[in-house]
Amino acid sequence: MNKFLQKFVSTTTVLAIALLIVVGCATTNGSSQQSMKVTLSGSQEVPPVKTSATGSATVMIKSDRSVSGSITTTGIDAIAAHIHEGEAGKNGAVIVPFAKASDGTWSIAPGAKLTETQYASYLAGNLYVNVHSAANKAGEIRGQIKPIK
Repeated sequence: MNKFLQKFVSTTTVLAIALLIVVGCATTNGSSQQSMKVTLSGSQEVPPVKTSATGSATVMIKSDRSVSGSITTTGIDAIAAHIHEGEAGKNGAVIVPFAKASDGTWSIAPGAKLTETQYASYLAGNLYVNVHSAANKAGEIRGQIKPIK
């Protein structure tokens, strides 16, 4: 191999390695995000609720425990929406509220963050989204948040 080709290959190799290091650092900066889609229905409520209401939520939880997301509902005059801590089949405490953006649309306020205990519950699959109505104050539609593994 001639000297020019050796120098070119050596320089290209160094640049490729540097690029891999930069990309690797960018994806492991401690704030990776998981975006989960959640389907909400009355059958997931505890106890189950007979309703035609439905909902769809997108919840993002970063490794720094910050939370963002939104819910879109149909067939319900919702009065509140939250993320609760509780495994499937059990009710639990509110940990992150959603704010009403418009009819049928709710979003999490910026700056929401889980505690370490709540994040561990999330990783175990023990968080759920719940939408409440005047007719069903404890919750009309619900969906379990399933972490991406």
